[in-house]
Amino acid sequence: MRWFIARLVIHAIFWSGALWLSSAWALDQTQLAVIINTADPLSVQIGDYYAAQRRILFQNIIRVNFRPGRSRLTLREFEVMKASIDRQVLPGVQAYALTWAAPYRVECMSITSALAFGFDYEFCAGECKNTRRSLYFNSPARMPFTQLNIRPTMSIAATTFEQAKALIDRGVMSDGSRPAATAYLLSTSDRARNVRSALYPAVEKMLGSGRVHARRLNQDALRNASDVLFYFTGKERVEGLETLEFVPGAIADHLTSFGGMLTDSNQMSALRWLEAGATGSYGTVVEPCSIPQKFPDPIVVTGHYLQGETLIESYWKSVAMPGQGIFVGEPLSAPFRSRR
Repeated sequence: MRWFIARLVIHAIFWSGALWLSSAWALDQTQLAVIINTADPLSVQIGDYYAAQRRILFQNIIRVNFRPGRSRLTLREFEVMKASIDRQVLPGVQAYALTWAAPYRVECMSITSALAFGFDYEFCAGECKNTRRSLYFNSPARMPFTQLNIRPTMSIAATTFEQAKALIDRGVMSDGSRPAATAYLLSTSDRARNVRSALYPAVEKMLGSGRVHARRLNQDALRNASDVLFYFTGKERVEGLETLEFVPGAIADHLTSFGGMLTDSNQMSALRWLEAGATGSYGTVVEPCSIPQKFPDPIVVTGHYLQGETLIESYWKSVAMPGQGIFVGEPLSAPFRSRR
């Protein structure tokens, strides 16, 4: 219950007016570095296409080389890779985009968190314990590396180039689109995975009846909706994705233990959301237990996204303890950023 009271305090501050202020600016392509594994032809193809579509500076293309096709890197392999990245990255880079689905893990951390923070066992946990918290959680920081020494990282994850291309194209298409759409908040019959439902009334209150509104549903699956911008649920597997239409820039995830095991999970992988048309998703790569702080907070992610922040900023700011979770999607998607 303590976590819920703390969340209410955070949300009360959020409602005080900051949500409805237009953002001064969000991260852009000059502040994002793309990391390509030159030993992985698909990573090279994704990286080249993304750099072209987002006009990434050639100075911000970082190349590493390691054996692909595995779910995890050892700590030693990661240290070698990170040392190479650190030698290549420019000081003004605030965030990273990876161009592979695997490896998704470094020992007990997700690869996106390991690159953001540096590998640190305090971001791991056994026996259903809390981990170290992220300073970026619900932060007003606009330059996370400069201000907090954190480079939030997101994987443009796909198992085929066609899937990656569609994902990237959706992200680019979303910019400044300001869709009239819905946040679907599903309270499911899965009690262990339904822990975020306590926050749903706050999302409804925040969104009201504006251009983006919320619908709380007591059911295990959403079907035949054509205006999905947000979809938050708690299930081991989510049915009905093939019946949905996600608007460009949509964010969707399911709270379960192994959604972040992107290529070999015995539950539903977060990649299924991207393949269904979402532009961003999240999942944990090791057992997190049903601790809500290890998963996206629906009110925080919707709030920051509607202010005009990018997908990578909004999603990262919504997870208090992201050490075990991987962020996947098109990082610069920004449906509510003002057109330039």
